[in-house]
Amino acid sequence: MRILSRYILREYLIPLFYCLTGFISIYVLFELFGSFSRIIASDADAWTLVKYFLAYLGPYFHYLAPAALMLAALYTMWSFCRHSELVAMRANGISFLSISFPMLLVAALMAGFVYWVNESFVPATAQWAVQFKNARFVQAEMKASDNIIFRNAADSRTWTVDSFGDDDGYILKDVKVAVDRPLGGTRLMTVTAEKAEYLDGQWWFTNAKVQHYDAAGSEIATPTPELDALPYRNFPQFTERPMDFILQNRAWAYNSIRDMLHFLQTRKDIAGPQRDQYMYDICSRILAPWACVLIVLIAIPAGVASGRQSVFKGILGALGMYFLFYGIVIGGMVLASLGLLWPVPAAVLPYLIFLVAGIRVFWKHR
Repeated sequence: MRILSRYILREYLIPLFYCLTGFISIYVLFELFGSFSRIIASDADAWTLVKYFLAYLGPYFHYLAPAALMLAALYTMWSFCRHSELVAMRANGISFLSISFPMLLVAALMAGFVYWVNESFVPATAQWAVQFKNARFVQAEMKASDNIIFRNAADSRTWTVDSFGDDDGYILKDVKVAVDRPLGGTRLMTVTAEKAEYLDGQWWFTNAKVQHYDAAGSEIATPTPELDALPYRNFPQFTERPMDFILQNRAWAYNSIRDMLHFLQTRKDIAGPQRDQYMYDICSRILAPWACVLIVLIAIPAGVASGRQSVFKGILGALGMYFLFYGIVIGGMVLASLGLLWPVPAAVLPYLIFLVAGIRVFWKHR
């Protein structure tokens, strides 16, 4: 890396650090205002509280990162123009793209980090943070997920689970599985058990009680009494996986893209506007990290304009573009939910518009 690129990178990373720290501090302070007394009374250790605040912040990070990148780019370019450094760079034949490249590179790396946060960190911690807060920040009082109902419409099965026995959904407690006939919808059998464990790709039930029904829905004697009398038996016909129950219990916004797609693939009964909304959320989640690059692409020319004219004009212009971008994103979400626009175009359109606008503004200042 050239000396000039290292200099630009350093001048950009310093305000970026301050902006990120400031935004994170504001979010933490707002949460502390509402929970400070309960945190003090809970006697939770420092590491658990750090984990909680990180998990609390995770779902909002894809909004904070573009804002911090934007303000840091504005300040950096304003400073270069204010001290005539940009003029000196250009006078020595350095292109505008070369000057901007370190900032665009940081924005791309931040986009990758945002993607990791959304796909790995948030699914693993966000639901825990909600449960921890509901337990008044006392881990011993955190309740396991309970009253879980999972409907497998494709195979006509409904699971009712009292609680999870572990964090991964491999152990289910107090289970009842109602199996209906594919045609007619009448009950075929019900299975109740103290516990169900997922081992080697199959569900094994402890002390299972099986009740069979005829086509009219009346109870009948079991056709396999020896099998039904076993204290520990498996049901290979039950194809549900532990992740299906986890997704049923986890808030939709905390799922990864892969989990969202798996949820839609297993829930064929979801159709119409609700499925369109889910498809929009998936497309929006895929595109969300790229807001980091788009915002910086617009903020760099705005910073040049603020250095040449008015700092407030540049800042207000960039902030206006930032809020306009997310306003269009929300507008696309509303149109998709109302069925007025297909989910994929509704999610892609704001990013496409601002990509074209960013390239155009950037090209004018080249």
